[in-house]
Amino acid sequence: MKIKNVLLTKSYTGFYFDDQRAIKKGAGHDGFFYTGEPVTPGFSGVRQSGEAISIQLVLENGEVGYGDCAAVQYSGAGGRDPLFLAEDFIPFIQENIVPKLIGRDVDEFRPLAEEFDHLLVDGKRLHTAIRYGLTQAILNACATFHHVTMAEIIRKEYHVEGNHYEPVPVFAQSGDDRYDNVDKMIIKEADVLPHALINNVETKLGKNGEILLEYVKWLQNRIVTKRVHADYAPIFHIDVYGTMGLAFNRDHEKIANYIMTLEEAAKPFTLRIEGPVDYEEREATMQGLKEITALLKAKGSKAEIVADEWCNTLEDIKYFADNHAGTMAQIKTPDLGGVNNVAEAIIYCKEHGMGAYCGGTCNETNISAQTTTNIGIACRAAQVLAKPGMGVDEGYMIVKNEMNRVIASANSREK
Repeated sequence: MKIKNVLLTKSYTGFYFDDQRAIKKGAGHDGFFYTGEPVTPGFSGVRQSGEAISIQLVLENGEVGYGDCAAVQYSGAGGRDPLFLAEDFIPFIQENIVPKLIGRDVDEFRPLAEEFDHLLVDGKRLHTAIRYGLTQAILNACATFHHVTMAEIIRKEYHVEGNHYEPVPVFAQSGDDRYDNVDKMIIKEADVLPHALINNVETKLGKNGEILLEYVKWLQNRIVTKRVHADYAPIFHIDVYGTMGLAFNRDHEKIANYIMTLEEAAKPFTLRIEGPVDYEEREATMQGLKEITALLKAKGSKAEIVADEWCNTLEDIKYFADNHAGTMAQIKTPDLGGVNNVAEAIIYCKEHGMGAYCGGTCNETNISAQTTTNIGIACRAAQVLAKPGMGVDEGYMIVKNEMNRVIASANSREK
């Protein structure tokens, strides 16, 4: 089945673009705005509206494949591609990519996705957001043509064993509203929580980690006292955006000991810390995570370390996994470009003893969230992110409902 037409429209994401470097340098709050001047090139403010580009691949039979080109909240930071604005990239896609799509066959996903994921224009690869959205649309078009779920296409083309499809733990994130949003997560019994957005030493971590420690104590008590079912035991997954490295002056021994203090406060719940250090380049960050992971293991800790910053591309994820730099990798789906890489990353992590977290960003859309949820189900990720947005309910609804629909549909055809 061939592509007959391609439609491009500006879309809005479930959150915002934030200048991470400006925030780390101490940008203040004024309501929902950040104060101060942006630091990262392309930003007109420290916080600005999130944008995406929707791609519709119209097939010969009139059916349509959907995908959304979206970029992460912290675009331009941690080695990522620059800010992605629709008015800049719609003309680029129309001129350089649409002519190459017309007449192409969508009977298979992987070959066409890999071709466009590696496409060069003027000697450069496409922006990760374009590759992300375009391959979503190809996957959706292929599944629509074959009248199956996207999960079934992925499992077939990537040779993932098994015909039965099962739920994957869903991870909800709170944003700055790290108290009321936790209550929502407890009510809905999210499998993993709360993220907590610990992205500043002075106001969220504490110069000696005291603010985060009190928060973990509150979180533990809140679940124990408010859960309806006594066996509800979510994993604590907290993203600290490299602030431990800043607070403890890159002293990995102190960082490991502090994480164990948090672990003790979290008991009986499992603790995951995402991004304890961010050293502004890949090698140093990888080595830091590797050393902290090894120290925790040697000390008998069961706390888990999640790689995020500088672990962006498929190649990065393989490098971190090969070096045991963390016990889990966040596969931050928009950063990988083509969603074909998301499938490969999950499979690689699982084969190399690394937890595979099919993540992403609050700054995505319902379409991209549904697509990557299908991939997480197909490849049996350790967890998937409830996205987009920071309101908990909306992202949880989109991901959990898509998961339940896909599992029911795919299992109805189980052989």
